[in-house]
Order: sequence, then C-alpha cells, then structure tokens
Amino acid sequence: MNIENAGAIVVGGASGLGEATVRRLHEDGAHVTIADVNAEKGEALAAELGQVFVPCDVREESQVEAAIAKAAEADGGLRIVSCCAGTGWAQRVAGSKGPHPLMPFEVIIGINLIGTFNVLRFAAANMLANEPLGPDGERGVIVNTASVAAYDGQIGQIAYSASKGGVVGMTLPAARDLARYAIRVVTIAPGLFDTPLLAALPEPARLELGKSVPYPPRLGAPAEYAQLVGAIVENPMLNGETIRLDGAIRMAPQ
Repeated sequence: MNIENAGAIVVGGASGLGEATVRRLHEDGAHVTIADVNAEKGEALAAELGQVFVPCDVREESQVEAAIAKAAEADGGLRIVSCCAGTGWAQRVAGSKGPHPLMPFEVIIGINLIGTFNVLRFAAANMLANEPLGPDGERGVIVNTASVAAYDGQIGQIAYSASKGGVVGMTLPAARDLARYAIRVVTIAPGLFDTPLLAALPEPARLELGKSVPYPPRLGAPAEYAQLVGAIVENPMLNGETIRLDGAIRMAPQ
C-alpha cells in the first residue's frame, strides 16, 4: 500500500505514539484524519499540519463511525488505519482492601479492547467498497496497538494486560476474516516508550526504566513506533501478525 496520497486515520492521534504516527504519515504524503478525545491537542495538531481533526471516544459507536466516515472522504477512500487509543490502570487482583473493583477493569477493557474493536469493524466495513490497488488488489491496512504487557504482564497489570492480550488475540482472526477482501490487519506490541503515560515520572526514574531494555538501553521514541507503522503499510506480506517493538525486553514481575 502506497502511503502517498492515501486516506488515513489515526485514532488516539493527538499525542504520544498516535501523534508520531500522524506526523509520519503526513510527512509521507497521506491525507490524515486525527481522531481523539482530546479536542484541544487534536485541533492544534491538525492546524499545524493542515490535516483534519474529529472528536472521538472509541467506546462510542456513533463517534467512531462518524470519524471513519470523515476519513473516508479523502480521494480514493480510507486506506490506512492506525489505532493508538488506550490507557492504563494499576491494581492487584486482590489485597488487604479486598478484590480488584470491577469498574476500572471494565473501563480499561472498554477503551483498550472494545474501543480497538470498534475502530477495526467500522474501518473494515468502510474499506470493502475501496477499489483494489496494485498487483495484489489491496483495499486497506489496519494497524492496532497492543503492548508487551499482553505477554509479560506485571504485578498490578491485570486489567491492562487483559485488554492488550485481547487486541493480540483479535489480530489473526481479523486478518483471516478480511483476507478475501484484501484488507490486512497487523498489531504492534510496544515495550517501554517515551509517551505521556511515562511523562509524569521523574527523569532519574525514566532513565532507570530505559536501562532495563537490553538494547538499545533506553526508552523507545514514538517516531520509532511510527516508522514501523509505515513499514507495515508498505509491505503487503505483513498480515495477521503481532510485532513486538521492545528492544528485546521481557518484563520482570514488578
């Protein structure tokens, strides 16, 4: 799939991995729609790059459907989807204060897993009408975001790991479902990246986290995530796979 002149949407595109992906796709010539719950940041980024912003809470079907429809207004339709929307929560299954409350577990599953599925299903349905492109007749590519926590969940990550494990689990069946329509689905599982989730930590703590990565011994840069998104879009043989982007880290229990 060629990025230049393609219609694209980045959900969760106002900051962090999503913002870097917006910038990369824009730099490579795509027409990018930025979808995010943070209207202030999203509108500012859209104004800076001359792109389009749409407010979108991934838990709300109507908002996701509207965001996908807006992105599909690009010439040639919607071809590239990157879903980076997500959040975290830290709490053990049970402890001195009793069991893990259900509500935050449901919220994390709702945003990270169900939200990703909402984007996936509406995007795929929209792509069905695209004209086939290139020698393989490709109609589109959808790149989702999991985490190494899907495999190496740490103490207190029960909700987060469950949500990201679900994203990994959706990848192959989604790719198989959509193969007949020439739509690819790939997931990236980042390790420790320099995103807003880690921004609140003191600099010494951030440096120590980076040193725990075998090589390179630092936090990943969002631009490196975005670089992989671009490579996935452009390589038609990448399909149905979850790619760890983690500097060979395997997370310790805590």
